[in-house]
Amino acid sequence: MGAYIVPVSHPPGGNTMGKMRTTAVFTVLVAATGLVAAACSRPVAKTTEEQPLRIGVVTDIGRVDDKGFNHSAWEGAQQGAAAIGGEASYIESESGRDYEKNINAYVDQGADVIVTVGFALGEATTAAAKANPNIVFIGVDQDQQEVLPNLAGLIIPADHSGFLAGALAGMLTRSNVVAAVLGTDQIPPVVAYKEGWERGARHTSPQVTTISTYHPGELDVVFTDPDWGAATALEALDQGADVVFAAAGGTGNGALLAVAEGEKKVHCIGVDIDQWHTLPGARPCLVTSALRHIGPGIAELVAAVHNDGFSGGNTIGTVGLAPFHDFDPVVTTEMRDTLDALAAGLKDGSITTGYEP
Repeated sequence: MGAYIVPVSHPPGGNTMGKMRTTAVFTVLVAATGLVAAACSRPVAKTTEEQPLRIGVVTDIGRVDDKGFNHSAWEGAQQGAAAIGGEASYIESESGRDYEKNINAYVDQGADVIVTVGFALGEATTAAAKANPNIVFIGVDQDQQEVLPNLAGLIIPADHSGFLAGALAGMLTRSNVVAAVLGTDQIPPVVAYKEGWERGARHTSPQVTTISTYHPGELDVVFTDPDWGAATALEALDQGADVVFAAAGGTGNGALLAVAEGEKKVHCIGVDIDQWHTLPGARPCLVTSALRHIGPGIAELVAAVHNDGFSGGNTIGTVGLAPFHDFDPVVTTEMRDTLDALAAGLKDGSITTGYEP
């Protein structure tokens, strides 16, 4: 299945709830070329061989090596830097108290583009963009209700991606029970994944039972608790689930690994990025991953800055499913045709996920 562009059905806006810790900054430098100019109504960022475009990434609490959400954002920043001859670095976050501090660290360092990763950083990002009009900001999962010329929200509908994953699960399940291990209902994209997943599963298997479990803890731990993820996934298997979807950062990785290492021959589905490559331990059960093309979206926005094509407001990203890899023989032609039809319906609006933000 190819990726497709989906319209956002909800108004743009930014919010914040979250945590962060500052760790060492990691930098990738690529030979610098070119010049980034900006119109007078846009932020000014210049790149020369002596002064490459500087891109700073502030992660959410999942850490840059979460094998999914933050990982894909960091990859996108590196790809964007490489394409224009810039440099990229990141600061990891551990507590919501650190969001503003980490963003301001890049302001003080003279970053040209600051990428903040996640809904929880929305308020801090908007405040920084207003205070620093000559710096470009990219906010992942941050709807922009107020359009600022130097702030773009990268919106990639998780409910559409989750719907496709759920539809596949509904066709794969033999027990007619599927499960989702989720981060927190305080983060809208996680809720969107759940709603889309459940609706997709019921679309292809109307009598299916869905077991969806949010982590009950505080925001500082919901994405970094693989033990809870593993225990929750195994509990779902005991309740008859034979397909498990995990959308919970490191917590979700624990769920996928527990399913893969278990004795039961069941399926699992990853999230945000093709986890076949980032979490190889899950391969024994990993049929696919529910993709949101975060990395390419960031890389394209960085290129827009370089090419004087950047504008504020929302930028809509694309979704899809990852390749089926070793499970290619399991996903039949009929299943693929169904998925293609559902993807087309989501794109043209004839199919809806039921998610209301």
